Amino acid sequence: MNVMASAREPAAADSAGVPDGSAAVGDAALAEVRRLLVAWRTHEPGARLGADPEELHQLRVTARRLDATLGLFKEHLPKTLVRARKMAKSVLRTLGATRDLDVQLAGLAAYCIELPDEERAMLDPLRERLMHERVRAQARMLRALDSEATRRWLQTLATASEAPTAEAGPDAVTVAAILPRRVRQRFRRLRKAVKQLRGNSSMEDYHKVRRRAKQLRYALESGVFTYGRPAEEMLKALRRLQDRLGAQQDAYMAREHLTALAADPSCGLPPATLFLMGRLAAHHTKVTAEARATVTRCWRKVRGRRWKALRSRLGEFEHGAAAPLTAVPAPAPALLPGTGTSLAAEDRPLSH
Repeated sequence: MNVMASAREPAAADSAGVPDGSAAVGDAALAEVRRLLVAWRTHEPGARLGADPEELHQLRVTARRLDATLGLFKEHLPKTLVRARKMAKSVLRTLGATRDLDVQLAGLAAYCIELPDEERAMLDPLRERLMHERVRAQARMLRALDSEATRRWLQTLATASEAPTAEAGPDAVTVAAILPRRVRQRFRRLRKAVKQLRGNSSMEDYHKVRRRAKQLRYALESGVFTYGRPAEEMLKALRRLQDRLGAQQDAYMAREHLTALAADPSCGLPPATLFLMGRLAAHHTKVTAEARATVTRCWRKVRGRRWKALRSRLGEFEHGAAAPLTAVPAPAPALLPGTGTSLAAEDRPLSH
């Protein structure tokens, strides 16, 4: 039985994007949670089947955005929703283990395209091993999705998102009153993380930059309906930065997995496969280095004229809160039943 079946479909206003700056922030946040629950219902069946890796990717994106929304608006949401964020992080870890293997299998397939048939066949044992691991990870994921804790989490989100917020009337805190400040705060955090990067920075240092970029992006996408072109340009730059950091992370994780397999005496892989795994690991090392080299260039595009234009727009948004700015039409809502589109052009397919 689908515990989400009782959740109300988002109203037409919800599906057009987050309301304009005059809306109560609590109402806007609940509308976003309801929209994301529709997305979950859309992609969970496909993720369970496991035939299309993109379905699992979009389910994980939905969980990530739920976590981001609960964090961004935690001061204006019911306590039951705020407490639900802990479970969102647990769900993300569960989905991530299976997703990692999808990414590695896709990376192996892309690498094999350029190989001669003989060498491609030598990597078949590795592919079979990864597919076997993927089957086991999928089984663990299904048990987690079917668990009482996960189904209770989804029901909590559905029920709490239907309840009226405590904020109402003319004194309600509006989107315009808090969102620009949250966007600027997240930009400062991203800038600080980038400034801390050095030539010998660890993967965790780069991963921190990636997390900060996502936090800024999600905060910004909560207001892209109103911010218009400056936000759209900033989002493009942030996606490029995330693409580079994502490629780096994917290659690093794949190399680490190959290293662990090669060091395991019980892996049972033939010598010829192990030899080609060494070449594949070297390929991943090269991809990691190339991605690192482009991060600085991508960051310049984020912090340059795009940020200046957006910062100016944020000021206009705040000052014009009493008379809302003309809304810029947003893209059609992502992940609604039957659309097949992804949330706000979310991360590239087969990238974390």
